[in-house]
Amino acid sequence: MSFGIRPLGDRVVIKRVEAEEKTAGGILLTGHAKEQPQMAQVIAVGPGTEDVKMQVKEGETVIFSQYAGTVVKYDGEEYIILNQKDILATVE
Repeated sequence: MSFGIRPLGDRVVIKRVEAEEKTAGGILLTGHAKEQPQMAQVIAVGPGTEDVKMQVKEGETVIFSQYAGTVVKYDGEEYIILNQKDILATVE
């Protein structure tokens, strides 16, 4: 997959999944009322380092730390570049 942002070392590029539009009770949420999800799809993975073996793969869905990473806008989309250690789990 050719993406355009190539993470270095143990970094990963992710894209958040869309926030829920409706609460469990059926209330529609708009704009800032939507909670930012901590779930994202892995878009690109760095090669790792001598000390860090990469454990995630492109296309996987992950849960990441709330304040982790750097937000980057690229080609009209918003991505987050973070260290692999800030990924808490994969979703199966």
